[in-house]
Amino acid sequence: MSDAQLVIRPSGDAAYARPEPAYTATDFALSDETRELVLAGVADETRRAYDRHWRDFRTWCARQGRVPLPATPHTFTEYVREMIRAALAPASIEQAMSAIRTYHRTAGYKEQPDRDMAVLALRGYRKDRAKNGRRNQRQSPVLSVEHVQAMAGVCPDDPVGWRDRLALDLGIALMGRRSELVALHQADVRPVGDELEVLIRQSKTDQDAHGETVYIPPGEHPLTDPVGAWRRWTAFLAEHGHTGGRLLRRFYRNYRVGASLGGDAVNEIIRSLAIRAGIPSAEDVTAHSLRATGASWAYINRAPVSSITEHGRWDPESSVVLRYIRAVDKRRNNPMRGAGL
Repeated sequence: MSDAQLVIRPSGDAAYARPEPAYTATDFALSDETRELVLAGVADETRRAYDRHWRDFRTWCARQGRVPLPATPHTFTEYVREMIRAALAPASIEQAMSAIRTYHRTAGYKEQPDRDMAVLALRGYRKDRAKNGRRNQRQSPVLSVEHVQAMAGVCPDDPVGWRDRLALDLGIALMGRRSELVALHQADVRPVGDELEVLIRQSKTDQDAHGETVYIPPGEHPLTDPVGAWRRWTAFLAEHGHTGGRLLRRFYRNYRVGASLGGDAVNEIIRSLAIRAGIPSAEDVTAHSLRATGASWAYINRAPVSSITEHGRWDPESSVVLRYIRAVDKRRNNPMRGAGL
C-alpha cells in the first residue's frame, strides 16, 4: 500500500485503500470558452478595464522578453515600476494589478503572481506623491442643493436637456452608480402613486443579479424632481415610438433617438452640466458625485446610516458610505466652530 492513501471511516471500524489521484495537465486546464464564461462574471465596465490592462501587460512582457503567464513576482513588480514611471494614478495601478492576478486565477494559477514586492513598490510611490503635494485618491466632489439646481437649470428645454436632467436627478435620488443608470430599461422604472419604483437588476453588490427594488419619492423643487424628469423624458420617448429598451439613450441628428448611453457618456454629461453651471471644481465632478451627493444629503436630513446603505446598495460592511457621512459630521460637528477664532 505504499502507493495508496489509507482512509479511516469516522466510525473507526474499517480501513480502506484509496489510490492517489493521477492528475494530468488536462485536469487543470480551462478552455478559452470556459475562461470567457468565468470572466463574464465580472462587471462589464471592470471586464473592459481588465481586458485593456491584460493586453498592455502582455505587450510589455513581449517587448521585455518576459513570460506573462504565469508571471514571476519579479516580472509583476517590474511592470508596476513601469506604470509608476508612466505616472499612472495609484488607483489605476491597483486595478492593473488586480486584472493581471484575475487572469492568472482563471488560467489556474491561483494567488499568482505574488504581490508582496509590488505592493511595497506602490506604497513607496504613494508616499512620494504625497510628499510632492499630490493626492493619491481623487474624490468626486459632493454637490450642494444650489449646485444641483444650477446644473439642472442649464439643461435646455429640449430632448437632450430632458434626458440630461433625468440622469442628474435620478442619479442623486437613486444614489446610483453610473453602471446602474445606463443599465436601466424603461420597464425597470414605473410609477407607484406619486413615487417611482426602480428595479436595479444587477449591481456591484449583487453580482448574482438577484435584483433589488428602490423607491424614489418626488422632489421638492421642479428642477430637481426625479419623478417629473422621468415623466417628461418617457413621454418624449413614447411620442417617438420608443416604449421599450434602455431608458437613457444617445442622440443622432435632429433628435433621432439612438442606442443606450455608455458609462463614460454619463460622466461627460454630468461634468458638462457642472462646467456650464459654473460649479467650483467642475472638472472633478463625475457621475460618482451623484452617488456621494445623494448619500450626503440623506445623512444631513437625519436618515439612518442603515437606510442610506440599503438604499444606495452598499455592502453593509463597506466603509465607503461612512466616508461621506464623516465628511458631513466633520463640518457639522467641527470642534472649532464657535471656538472664538
